[in-house]
Amino acid sequence: MEFPGVLANDDISLDIKKGEVFALVGENGAGKSTLMNILYGINEPTDGEVLIGGKKVEAFSPKTAIGLGVGMVHQHFMLVPSFTVAQNIVMSMEPKKYGFLFDNRAAERKTQELVNTYGLQVDPSAVVREISVGLQQRVEILKTLYRGAKILILDEPTAVLTPQETDELFDVIRRVVRERGMTVIIITHKLYEVMAISDRVGVMRKGRLVGVKNTCDTDEKDLASMMVGRPVLYDDLEKTGTAGENRIAVEHLTVTDNRGLIAVNDLSLAVHAGEILGIAAIEGNGQSELLEAITGMRKPERGTVRIMGQDVTGKSPDQIRAVGLAHIPEDRISTGISAPASVTDNLMVGKHDDKEFNLFGFHQRRSTIERYAREIYEKFDIRGAGLDSDVGSMSGGNMQKVVVAREFSFDTPVLIISQPTRGVDVGAIEFIHKAIIEKRNSGAAILLCSADLDEVFRLSDRIITMYEGKVTGSFAADAITKEEIGYYMTGDRSEKEARA
Repeated sequence: MEFPGVLANDDISLDIKKGEVFALVGENGAGKSTLMNILYGINEPTDGEVLIGGKKVEAFSPKTAIGLGVGMVHQHFMLVPSFTVAQNIVMSMEPKKYGFLFDNRAAERKTQELVNTYGLQVDPSAVVREISVGLQQRVEILKTLYRGAKILILDEPTAVLTPQETDELFDVIRRVVRERGMTVIIITHKLYEVMAISDRVGVMRKGRLVGVKNTCDTDEKDLASMMVGRPVLYDDLEKTGTAGENRIAVEHLTVTDNRGLIAVNDLSLAVHAGEILGIAAIEGNGQSELLEAITGMRKPERGTVRIMGQDVTGKSPDQIRAVGLAHIPEDRISTGISAPASVTDNLMVGKHDDKEFNLFGFHQRRSTIERYAREIYEKFDIRGAGLDSDVGSMSGGNMQKVVVAREFSFDTPVLIISQPTRGVDVGAIEFIHKAIIEKRNSGAAILLCSADLDEVFRLSDRIITMYEGKVTGSFAADAITKEEIGYYMTGDRSEKEARA
């Protein structure tokens, strides 16, 4: 498969068996999604052929693929936010009453039947924009199953799921493969998930398929080396120095969610210079609203937020940034990037008014801007598109690199980081983790939130757990196990017990 100037898939031959879970791994931009987009009919191959169930595909389109029993759940959701769960699931295959009227009750009944069959719990009548990201992922999967898929392609399905939700998804995958003989193809960067769920794994690098292995005959280190062409040492992180003065102070903070319900309930925390405080919580327990309130994206109901000793409660994101804060947001698509804008313009957000890039405050120094953008682009190993290309044309992992590169380039004393490596490959994880630790070692105060418990433990000096908007525990990262911390994340243990 060739795009202008880019050979996305290079002479790939691959067979995937009925009734197996096949994992496809590789760095961002390796060509994984392009290959699956061909199978789903979004792209037509420049050369070669595709056979589904022994039948050669003649016309490439999603409609053709769906007719052949292929379903695909994309990394970035394709849901209508204002519709209910049921309305999204039955879209284009709506049940009718009197032959022409949409039957909402029947849609909700069919959705509930799917929920019961596959164990993906979600309220059919809930409005999509009001449910968590993890629940939206379930809706996407149910939507595909509703269309009778026999081959299910999941592009980064766990990128937005908590560990518990991931376990539930894997249970569903095992069930549909075992009981219904479905074939499931998973594109993922999480190698421990590959080892946990797949029968075979294919590794791609720079558009080529470099190997296919039985999962039982390989391990994470072997796969990581195949992906990047060298040994990967992303656990080799050296922390230096000790915590200093208080740089983030949250006191008795109460914040409501989009429905007006309390999401953060009288919460207090502090983060010091040269320290990473990690938040461990199941999605939907107030951690998103907490970070939004600290960064000015959501106004708190009560309490105070201080950055570098200054009261910034209720101030705008620009005002808070000016105090010395950078922010890597949870959702790179809606709040991290401008998809239609170029890579250069995205890297320059927040810097356009700097004297370095302007002459007399209104004339842009284009050559200086381009030189700076090129330097950041290369330093953070951004791939898949040129500096003048739209960011929206890049893979999810490279979009994330653009956000990380921009925010880290501000060199602020305070960093708020949410889901830093969601949908990012092992090589990029290695790079981003080292960059975070370098910021910490240089004295930055970092508040980190991640759905990946391994990431929270790997990076944090201290960890707090949240449940229903409250802190349920506070620990040194080396003083508790992931198994033990799960009790505090589900509310089975409290902060008082943690201190006992």
